[in-house]
Parts: sequence; structure tokens; C-alpha cells
Amino acid sequence: MAQTVLIIGAGPGGLAAALLLAKAGLQVTVLEKHARVGGRTSLLEGDGYRFDLGPTFFLYPQILEEIFAAVGRDLHREVPMKQLDPQYRLVFGAGGELRCTSDIERMVAEIAKLAPADAPAFRRFMADNRVKLAKFAPCLQMPFLGWTDLAQGRLLAVLPHLKPWKSLHAELAGYFADPRLQLAFTFQSKYLGMSPFQCPSLFSILSFLEYEHGIWHPIGGCNALTSAMARIATDLGVTLRLNEPAREILFAGRRAVGARTASGDCRADAVVVNADFGHAMTTLVPAELRRKWTDAVLAHKRYSCSTFMMYLGVEGPCDQLEHHNIFVTRDYRRNLEDIEDRHVLTDDPSFYVENPSRTDDTLAPPGHTALYVLVPVSHRHPNIDWSRQRAAYRQVVLRQLAKVGLADLERRIRFERIITPDEWEADSGIYRGATFNLAHNLGQMLHLRPRNRFEEFDRLYLVGGGTHPGSGLPVIFESARISTRLLLDDLGRTA
Repeated sequence: MAQTVLIIGAGPGGLAAALLLAKAGLQVTVLEKHARVGGRTSLLEGDGYRFDLGPTFFLYPQILEEIFAAVGRDLHREVPMKQLDPQYRLVFGAGGELRCTSDIERMVAEIAKLAPADAPAFRRFMADNRVKLAKFAPCLQMPFLGWTDLAQGRLLAVLPHLKPWKSLHAELAGYFADPRLQLAFTFQSKYLGMSPFQCPSLFSILSFLEYEHGIWHPIGGCNALTSAMARIATDLGVTLRLNEPAREILFAGRRAVGARTASGDCRADAVVVNADFGHAMTTLVPAELRRKWTDAVLAHKRYSCSTFMMYLGVEGPCDQLEHHNIFVTRDYRRNLEDIEDRHVLTDDPSFYVENPSRTDDTLAPPGHTALYVLVPVSHRHPNIDWSRQRAAYRQVVLRQLAKVGLADLERRIRFERIITPDEWEADSGIYRGATFNLAHNLGQMLHLRPRNRFEEFDRLYLVGGGTHPGSGLPVIFESARISTRLLLDDLGRTA
């Protein structure tokens, strides 16, 4: 009789795990509480407009290419993609802008327009981070199940490149004197929901990856990736049970043996949790069973920022925008402190706006544009009452959008959906609405992050941004590879 695995959550990590486990011959069932697969990497649509709910940047497709190849599929055949050039436009509140490209010579020329003396440093930044990533990549591909794993040779070899005493911003200040360029190569820490002034210097590899491997747009949006994964998983025999939330994880002593849903108990030889970690612990695992990850411990952990989202269907084109556009406010440090320390809203926030209709005509009716607007804000906190401040903050964001050329936007809006941290928590099951999960500070990385083979219980495994290696689509896919290898080993199977 086939061994069985139950996966809770059909996000990108859960779907990647389903593919790999089904290919290994296990009988896989996936429980998903929503009507669509994808979790935060799913689709939002209305009135003929289509939007990615969450991630819009697709970086480093190599990992997903390898997962597709492992199950006999070609990623680019299954999901057509375009590499973006320019990959994004950066507008600085302090003045000036960059149209960033993975063409190294053109990027040097772009930097020279802004800060001529800093332009040669870009090649040094790329060369140094190429070495750093090569050294650190094996650590992103292995589990860290205890402090003894820190003594492994692969990690010891990379320690001289990690500079744990340095923040990401301090690291980039060693390359670029112009503060705008320091921000241009550190704002990527927002992919982790962190400030570059607090984020470890290791994560300079994020901006390096953009320039080394480019930024890609899957046709239809990043949700096309998870839709394709679900389709292939079904072809491999995976059972996808949509609109069926898990109510609790079932245990026999300290071993996970399944989950309870409204339609009954679903038993399995192993359980994989792809739900938001804090939410899963506090809602699916009885408090009396948790020894390490108690409610009190979870409450005192550091969490990422959240996001104020606007999904806008707009009449007419927005040709003044590139596909991806980032506005960095003049007082960026204060903006981040408002988010992470003071937990208040600012009237001059940084923001990101995607104009995918520039690249992809499948996302809006002819003659119309689908815009995705993201403003980093505090995770849920008593200082901010979104029921009162939602409408006013919408006006703040519309005023900010004028700074990237959208002064006439409001009169052209034909469809609108707003998501605040309250909705991220209530509708998507995200603890405190922290959309990028646990923060990635040094006290919450490697073995100090919830472990892939979850340390509290037997036969319970984690995938997604709440476990090692962390947040962001490439490393979420890597978490699935790490956790499925551990699971298969524990069941005496091979991949």
C-alpha cells in the first residue's frame, strides 16, 4: 500500500512539495482553504482585470526549472515567460532615477548618469557577490536542524563573506558613496519585509541575483506558475481538495498523523504544513502540545512588515510607467522606522507599482491597464486602526502615485480592490498580517528559524517562508526541496 502524505496549503511551497513527493511514488493529498491554489501567489480578478495577489517579481527561475525537470516537465514550455529589460525603474524622492538593467555595460552607464564616481564600483559589487553566492548557495540547499549544523565545512567556508556585524546598508556603503545608490541596491530587503538598516549584509545577494539572472514575467502573472504546478500535480495523481480548510492537525502522542476538516479526518504517514507559520501554530496545533513554539514565544518574535495593497483596473494606458516601478521616498530611513519601530503611518511613503499590461496583454481588457500598487506598512499593531484610516491612506497613496507620473489616475479607475494588514490576517491567515513572515534577522535564520523537519513533532514538516531558507519564491521552492528530502529519508524512500 502506498505511503501517504497530507499537505496543508496549496501555496508555492506546498505545490512544489506535492510535485516532488508524488514523483517519488507517494500518495499525496493537498488541503486548501480557498477556491484557488497559490496562497499569496494566486490570482485576483474582477471586471475583466487580472492581478497577482502577492509576488510579482520572479527571480532566479533555475530552482523551479529543476523542480519541473525532476517531474519530467519543462518550466518554460509550461509557463511562457519574458525577461524584462529594463527590469525596473527606480525613482528617488531625493531626485533622479535609474532604469535598471541586467546588461552590465548599460547599467554602468545608467549609474554614471546619477553618480559618475560610483559607476566603476558596480562591477566590483557584482564580482564580490558572485563569489558570496557561490559560497553560500550550498547553505541555502541544506537543512539546519540544530546548532551543530553550523560547524559544517560549507558554512565555515562562507563565514568570511557574511560579515554578520554589518547591516545590508553598511555593506553597500562600502561600494557606493551616493545615498541613492546605496538604496538602489538594498531596497530588495523589502522582499524579506525588512529594513536594509537592520537586514544582515548577507542579503546583498538579492540585488546581485536581479542583475546576474534577470527578472522574469510569467505570462498571466506569477499566479500562472502555481496554476501550472497544480495542473501538473493533478496529472501526477495528487488529490487537490479546494475550499477545504484544515481545522486542526491530528497527533498520536508526538507524531503528526493527519488533519481534521469539516468533512472528516484525513490520515497520513506524514504531514507537511505550507500555511503561515504563526497562524498554523496558533490555530492548528493545540497549545498544550507545543513546548517550544508557544503562543507567548510567537508573540515575542520579530515579524516582517505588512503591505497596503491597491489593485486598480484603469481605463487607458499608463505608458509613463515601466513594468516594475519603485519610488524611494526622500527620508527612507524615517519611513522604515515608522514601519518597524514606531508602527505608524506616514504621509510620504515609499511604494511599488507594477504595470504588467506593458508586457502582457492578458491582464486587462483592450485599451485598459491593470495596476498593482504595494505600500510597505507596519504589520497589525494597536497604533493603526485600519477601519478608520483605510480611506485616508488610500488618498495618501493616490497622491504618491503622482510622483511616478500618475497624476490623473483616480478619474480613470474602473475597478478597485484594497487589502490592508487586517485583511491579510483575516482572509489569508497571515499572523499579524506580516506578509513576509518571520523577520530574517540573525536570531531567526538557519537553525533558529522553525526547522524544515519541525522540531516539535515527529513526521511534521514545514515548507514556505516561515522555515529555512526564508521568504521569496526561489527560496520557498528550495524549502520544498529540503523538506521533501528529509521526509522521504524518514519514510525510507528515495526521490
